[in-house]
Amino acid sequence: MSKKVYVGMSGGVDSSVTAALLKKQGYQVTGVYMKNWSQDLPGLECTWKQDFQDAKRVATQLGIDFKMYDFQKQYRQKVVDYMVDEYKSGRTPNPDVMCNQEIKFKLFLDTALEDGADLIATGHYGRISDGQLLSGIDKNKDQSYFLYRINEEALRRSLMPIGDLEKSEVRKLAKRLGLATADKKDSQGICFVGKVGIKEFLLSELGPQKSGKIIDQKGKEIGEHDGALYYTIGQRHGLNVGGGLPYYVVGKDIDKNEVYVSTDLSDEQLWSGSITLTNLHWLNDKPDKKAKLSIRTRYRAPLVTISKVGDVSNDRIRLDLEDEIRAVTPGQSAVIYAGDRVVGGGIVI
Repeated sequence: MSKKVYVGMSGGVDSSVTAALLKKQGYQVTGVYMKNWSQDLPGLECTWKQDFQDAKRVATQLGIDFKMYDFQKQYRQKVVDYMVDEYKSGRTPNPDVMCNQEIKFKLFLDTALEDGADLIATGHYGRISDGQLLSGIDKNKDQSYFLYRINEEALRRSLMPIGDLEKSEVRKLAKRLGLATADKKDSQGICFVGKVGIKEFLLSELGPQKSGKIIDQKGKEIGEHDGALYYTIGQRHGLNVGGGLPYYVVGKDIDKNEVYVSTDLSDEQLWSGSITLTNLHWLNDKPDKKAKLSIRTRYRAPLVTISKVGDVSNDRIRLDLEDEIRAVTPGQSAVIYAGDRVVGGGIVI
């Protein structure tokens, strides 16, 4: 008897090809659309109905069962509220990381298993090997950065069949199979915000913020911001301060409601030779201090070699780096690799 796989189908080409590949491999495939978010935002209608119909259309083409799980309540609590709270605290979170941890590889997995599935599958560009997570073959599309908080048990119950493919191959496969989503553009932006910018989303959630001072590297007030929580370290655009050299955000004080900027790209506040992480998560075992490890602090950012791994104390770890990293931002995820294997990571303090 072939195993039952529930595939998370978002209505995009990646998850469509995932379902097609697994059916071809002989699995009993059921497509599942996760309804995580359906709220319209100012000036933009939520696309969930179209995405649902696209996923359903592909399931019909493939001749597989299809259903919808409504996770909106849990998604709001675990992902959206978390993100908003982090921004209010002056940090810059990654909601996609939390979505994978709490929704796709926890809630979806548990619900699917209770529903009779043996495994789940997603259209992520990552690879799973014997309970370990590896980066995807397509380095430009590799999504392992967003997957570092999954646990080993979930990995052993999950499949990511397109992780061995280049994106161009996935598109070709979709066209060859005549899938309805073959030419559909990839979704952009945060997993639920989409085309709306994070600032607009926070404005709709929190309302207008108090304006405050923008202060340069000499301590001089050079402008006014419309809410310190909107700004992130290294940001250049959206400052609305006078001409001349561009300014970069080098810090902010939420309590004082001040944003600090500099025209100096080599400003020491913009660069870090070490990094401290909290909320640590290891996929398999804690890292071997003697192993050759590297770290990534943003999606698609280059890997930087770790020269020294400190001791873990109070769920914190300090890592010294061979090269300085620009614009390390509190609240963002930093992911540790051993070669192409994801060891784990944590949240930047």
